[in-house]
Amino acid sequence: MPTPQETARLEQIKRTWQQKRQITERLDKIKTKIGVYSGKGGVGKTTVAVNLAVTLAAQGNTVGLLDVDIDCPNVTKVMGITDKPDYVDNQIIPSEKWGVKVVSMAFFQEKEDEAIIWRGPMIHNAINQFLQATDWQELDYLVVDLPPGTSDSPLTIMQGLPMDGFVVVSTPQDLANLDAKRCINMIRKLNLNVLGVVENYTGEVFGHGGGKNLAKETDVPFLGDLALRSAYRDSSKPTALLDKSVGEEFTALSEAIKKSLKEFGCQAA
Repeated sequence: MPTPQETARLEQIKRTWQQKRQITERLDKIKTKIGVYSGKGGVGKTTVAVNLAVTLAAQGNTVGLLDVDIDCPNVTKVMGITDKPDYVDNQIIPSEKWGVKVVSMAFFQEKEDEAIIWRGPMIHNAINQFLQATDWQELDYLVVDLPPGTSDSPLTIMQGLPMDGFVVVSTPQDLANLDAKRCINMIRKLNLNVLGVVENYTGEVFGHGGGKNLAKETDVPFLGDLALRSAYRDSSKPTALLDKSVGEEFTALSEAIKKSLKEFGCQAA
């Protein structure tokens, strides 16, 4: 006769297994899942995720963008999207703009400047709810904007969502690259793929070359650099759709990511 503690543990194992099965079934129509990740906030991770997603969509791919930066969900702001997802038969039907399907915690805030003050288990449950309940339909790519850092939130994604690989965003500064190295080490400890490093904010203000040095030091692909440009001040639409030079940079980035995916044996559209 099992003890109450043993019974509770078995029930928890059963719920976890069922949860993982539901997530796998929900995502089985998505060909390629790419995480965009950084060691710290403020390096432009969300900007990279959004512009990568709209660039892939402009190339004729079906694309989804999942914002699981629960504390600071900014994807909707960068996308300029205000229409909330529908909720039908216990399923989240993503909103869509610029050819990209979008789900974000920001849709479920009453005020955009509201602080989300949650402990780890609540964040874990929210992320799993997004993974279990969102009906993406068929996608060529799902771009996932992860929370920064190496704590509970990104760990939930890495363990719960079968990702094809991660793009690590850094900047030219040494401190940003130290944090990015920690991200790379975390990904590798979980036996997942590092698709490469992209250096953001490249130029006269912050310098250049830190991301390339990091890629060489950690033996991962260098995916390219993204210049610090005044065009990013125009928030009327994602900058890759506004500025030719930015668009070319993100096209090059998308091709480098596809190359890295193929080298890891992953399917790329």
